Formats: sequence, structure tokens, C-alpha cells
Amino acid sequence: MAPPKEANMDTPLNDTPSANPPATVTQPLWDAPVRLLHALMALSTAGAWLTAEADGWRAVHISFGLTLAGAMVLRLLWGFVGTPPARFTSFVRGPATVAAHLRELLAGRARPHAGHNPAGGWAVLALLGTGLLAAGSGWLAWQGGEDWEEVHEALANGLLVLAGVHVAAVLLTSWLARDRLVPAMLTGRKAVPAGTPPTRVMHRSLAVAVLVALLGFWAWSLGPTSPWQDADTAAHGEGRHHHERDHDD
Repeated sequence: MAPPKEANMDTPLNDTPSANPPATVTQPLWDAPVRLLHALMALSTAGAWLTAEADGWRAVHISFGLTLAGAMVLRLLWGFVGTPPARFTSFVRGPATVAAHLRELLAGRARPHAGHNPAGGWAVLALLGTGLLAAGSGWLAWQGGEDWEEVHEALANGLLVLAGVHVAAVLLTSWLARDRLVPAMLTGRKAVPAGTPPTRVMHRSLAVAVLVALLGFWAWSLGPTSPWQDADTAAHGEGRHHHERDHDD
């Protein structure tokens, strides 16, 4: 009679393999730089829109535009050297994959993805491209290129439309696919297919460094030595000149 096998002390005695392992698990996915840059891009877009036509807020508007451009440049770089879920190679897919994802979504068969879904990946590229063009055209307009003002306004409006569509798509996908996309971008934890490697290095120190640099930029940008302050002074002078001329007429 064979002796009984010794229990493996590394495994609980009541831990038996499940016949139906979970299809998804919630685990760390989005690193700190991705979440910070996402928040900066959203806040900068909203701030630039709110200050676009406000008298005396030209310096703040320019600061928001430069913050948006800086955040987008960093996100582009992080898309090549960042953690696997942040890289473009992990979520930019071909048209056939995007179409299949949309069919699954509309049919109620969508499933959580380990990162951006195929449609969301192209939305990221569209937002980054349009945002950089809007910021660049705004810089050229500030430098005195009056021809760029209409281009800047058109691109800025296009960015707002894309941002609105993006928000609506996120909410719709969260509902149809039962995928909590907004909390995932806030906390970094997301429901992903079982077996997906978790993001183990969140790069929090890098996010803190970016935030410190941003605070320093804003302190300088709104200070007395900032070149944007001249833009506000010129805008006030131009407005006063037009007002006096209209009064004389």
C-alpha cells in the first residue's frame, strides 16, 4: 500500500482549480504618466476653450495651449517608450479589426480589452494629431500670422468636436460593454482578459516630475517676465482703441 502524499504547504488545502476561471480580472493597467497626461490634455482643452474669447485672459489661453502641446508631445513619446499598455503598438489596429469591434459592440457582444479598444486607439491618434495642429497654429497666430487665426479657430473647433465624440463614445462603450473606462483612467486599475500581464511599474516619480515642471511653467508663464503678458497688454490697448473710435463715430 503506497504511503499518502504529503500536502503541499504552499497551496491552501481548500484551493481547488476552478472549472470556469474568470473571463476578466481587475488589475493595474494604466501607469501614472498616462493618467496624468490624459488629465492635463482634458483640462487644457477645456481651459483653452473657456479663455479663447475672454478679455484679459490671453496669457492664460496661451498657457493652456502650450500645456496641451507639451502633454501631447510627451504622450506621443510615451507611446513608443512607455509601459506596454501605453504603447501605440498595443492598441492601434487595422480597419478590419476596428469594424469587427464595432459590430460586436452594437450586437452587445463587446468584451473588455487590455487597454484601448480598436476604435479608441484611432480616437487617441485623431485627438493627438488635431490637438498638436491646433496648438501649433495658435502659436503661429500669436507670432503675428493673421492668416493662421482662422486656421487655428477651425482646428480648435475640430478638436472640441472630437473631444465630445470621444467622451460620448467612452460613456456608450462603458454601458454596452460593461467596461468601467472612466474609473480605470482615474485609478489605473481596469478589467482585462484573464491572463493579461499586469503593469508592475507605474512610474509615479516620472509623473511627479512632470507635474513639478508644469507648476514651474505656469508660475513663469503668468509672471511679470512672461512674453504672454505683452499679448494681454496689446489686446487691452487694441480693445480700448476700438472703443474710443466707435465712441468718436
